[in-house]
Amino acid sequence: MSAITLTVDDRGVATVVVDHPPINLMTTDVFVELAKLTSALAVDPGVRVVVLRSANPEWFIAHFDVEAILGFPTDAPPPSELPGFHRMCETLRTMPKPTIAVIEGRVGGGGNEVAMSCDMRFATQQAVFNQPEVALGIIPGGTGTVRLPRLVGRGRALEIILGCDDIDAATAEQWGMINRVLRATEIDQYVDRLAGRIAGFPSEAVAAAKASVVRAEQELGDDLFAEATAFSSLLGNAASRDAMTSFLARGGQTPEGERRLGALAGEISG
Repeated sequence: MSAITLTVDDRGVATVVVDHPPINLMTTDVFVELAKLTSALAVDPGVRVVVLRSANPEWFIAHFDVEAILGFPTDAPPPSELPGFHRMCETLRTMPKPTIAVIEGRVGGGGNEVAMSCDMRFATQQAVFNQPEVALGIIPGGTGTVRLPRLVGRGRALEIILGCDDIDAATAEQWGMINRVLRATEIDQYVDRLAGRIAGFPSEAVAAAKASVVRAEQELGDDLFAEATAFSSLLGNAASRDAMTSFLARGGQTPEGERRLGALAGEISG
């Protein structure tokens, strides 16, 4: 059964909904499905704006599947090209149409990397952000170490990445991780109006304006490649594998454990 649904309205606004109960975990299958859809939307002439959201208001995307990460090969040579997750996120960042993430609940790890790769992020007051990877003995390996410093600055990026703690929506807005915080009763109307306005403008001008902003960010390829290599190098580390196993044993990837992700991350080495 598909975990991703797509609707495109008569304005050309494509709404992508992730629906993978109970916590919208980014399994390998969900990633492959989302990556294929992202690539298709990037070149679809009938799509003018892409909105990414969740069917579950409690979770946007929890994070990438830690059990799957434990199964990644540990003796593979360093990557010779950007991994698929990086390519998907770069497609969201660089496609010639705006991408908007709507975050109503918790988002962590790879889910937050997907959101940060979108051009704009809007969140409700209940949203909570977390990059738990370092506590698990790895690093944000899907663009996080490259995206965060550019969004929030070096010091705050390191607080988020090294602290592995929950960041509330108000702080995320203040730091620049998200565009703005909206009430749960207002967010849909706000994003729909914004997406509709942009979709109604000349598509060539929208694409050119976004391309100009992307150029101003400078080339990220070398940094993303270095991040992917560093992530891969940690997969066979004994302490890393112990930390990921401890995370799962303490309730990671269950609704109960994920609701307290920041606290759980702090307990892993205990």
